[in-house]
Formats: sequence, C-alpha cells, structure tokens
Amino acid sequence: MVKRRRSYETGHRPKFLAGVDDSDECAKAVRFAARRCARVGAAIVLLGVVTPPEHETWLGVGEVMQAEAEEEAQKLLDAAAASVRALAGLEPEKVVRTGDKADEVVKLIEADEDISLLVLAAGAGRDGPGP
Repeated sequence: MVKRRRSYETGHRPKFLAGVDDSDECAKAVRFAARRCARVGAAIVLLGVVTPPEHETWLGVGEVMQAEAEEEAQKLLDAAAASVRALAGLEPEKVVRTGDKADEVVKLIEADEDISLLVLAAGAGRDGPGP
C-alpha cells in the first residue's frame, strides 16, 4: 500500500528531495531545488547515502571505513547546505543514510509523507546522464 502524500494539506509543507554526492550533476540538482523551493515556498531535504563496506570482518576496519564514509557524506551535505543558504536563504534538512542509493531514496520518500518532488540532474557530457 502506497502512503498518500500530505505535503499540501493544512499543517504540512511540501519538500523537495535532492541527493548529494561528489558529482557535477549534484550541484545542478541542488541549485535547481534550492531556487525552486524559494520560489514556491517549499522546504528542501538533502540526502547523502553511504555505501556500507563490503568486508567488515577485520578487527573493526569496517567500522572505521563506515565512520570515514559518513564523515565524508556529512561534509558534502554541509557544502550543499551552504549553497542552499546562499542561493535561496533556506535552511535545508540534512539526512545521511547507509545502504543502496536507490533503496534509501525510496525509503526516505516512503517515511516522509511531505516529500513531494525528487530532484535529479543529468550530465551534459558525452559520457551519459551521470550517476
């Protein structure tokens, strides 16, 4: 059963979700989302997804790798949040999740019934649409 979106009901506010990573496309998506949110009165959610380490059996090495990846994701989110503040004067909600990127995007959308739009950007080069 699909949960109903409540973003336009009384007491709710629509949210735009933008994924944050180190790609060039990410900056375009965040810029678009920030400016559009400011224009329509929506909030913005920035999502950073950390891929869990494949091998976690070596005396806590996996835990260290996980902590480093989460720290890097938080730095990317902080930089994107600064961009949102500068472009649109909005304070974004920042979320870090661990798992498969596509799965975590879907889980966050299912969990937050105010998310009304997923913002993605495509690459402009010959290498394809980007990650």
